[in-house]
Amino acid sequence: MSESESVWAASHVAEPSVEDDEPTTVAAAAAPQPGATPTVLARTPGPEPTSALNAPNLIEAALEDDKEPQNLLTEKFTDAEWKALKEFRSNLSEIFKEAFPEQEDAGTTPYKLWGVTINPLIPKDARVSVVLMKFLRARNLNPLEAKDMFISTLRWRKSFNVDEAMKEKFPEDVFGKLGKTYGKDKDGHPIAYNLYGANKDLDAVFGDTQRFLRWRVAFMEESIALLDFETVDQMVQIHDYEGVGMSSRTPASKNAASEASSIFQGHYPEFLAKKFFVNVPSFLTWIFWIFKPLLSAATVAKMSVVGSGPKTIGSALLPVIPADQLPKRYGGDADGF
Repeated sequence: MSESESVWAASHVAEPSVEDDEPTTVAAAAAPQPGATPTVLARTPGPEPTSALNAPNLIEAALEDDKEPQNLLTEKFTDAEWKALKEFRSNLSEIFKEAFPEQEDAGTTPYKLWGVTINPLIPKDARVSVVLMKFLRARNLNPLEAKDMFISTLRWRKSFNVDEAMKEKFPEDVFGKLGKTYGKDKDGHPIAYNLYGANKDLDAVFGDTQRFLRWRVAFMEESIALLDFETVDQMVQIHDYEGVGMSSRTPASKNAASEASSIFQGHYPEFLAKKFFVNVPSFLTWIFWIFKPLLSAATVAKMSVVGSGPKTIGSALLPVIPADQLPKRYGGDADGF
């Protein structure tokens, strides 16, 4: 389930930023180990040689094969999450084949997602586990549903051509002020700012919906590039509505918001640590309260609607973000952007 971009997409001008989603093991046979087969000995007086002599080697090999590469994030996985992950991961080769049916070697070819290389033949990797867990958590640890979401994401990334969007040069005078990344919170999460009222020329921003979506996806990917998937795999988002008015709700902006919401809900799971809505005009605030009963407790816990002005905003953000990482315009000490 989504972190309710749809709530704000229904009400706002620009797109809702990011997601966020809430929510038959097939083990490969171990290769024969050198020395695992007992040597046939000539009969001599004394104890009968048996395969038990090699039991310690076999047990050690089995334990080694069962070890999971760990990092600070995977160490927090629950037993239920590990169980779901192992089932999900065991089908990676078939998943890649299904995602890329036109590619003959899809089931054996590594694929890079968000800077993490996923090798279907050697899937045990701590960072890979973190990435795959996002899809599982977004689908309540259901491996089959996570598989569908993962395949959909792989296909979408190819059809949307995310790599090309990342290379595209977008006009600075149109998009340059709309998205910024700056600083980290107290837990090391990078902070992404969406400044919806930074460009009043709505025709320039939303007139070409596909260009806006390519820019917005590129900004999301740039934000994700700040994550190491070792210690942090989520970000803080601050949505600033300063300068947004009723006139901002144009058909083009609403269409762009709807499409962006669909993209982030479907293809960017579990990237949100915390979301703050600041400088929110009163005509938008009431929408949150209308939709709040429809949101899960976990989603609501990540969201905060804040008032206007540095002092008011700072009182909400400073418990989460150090003053030297928060721009002065939001109540911090940093020069910011």
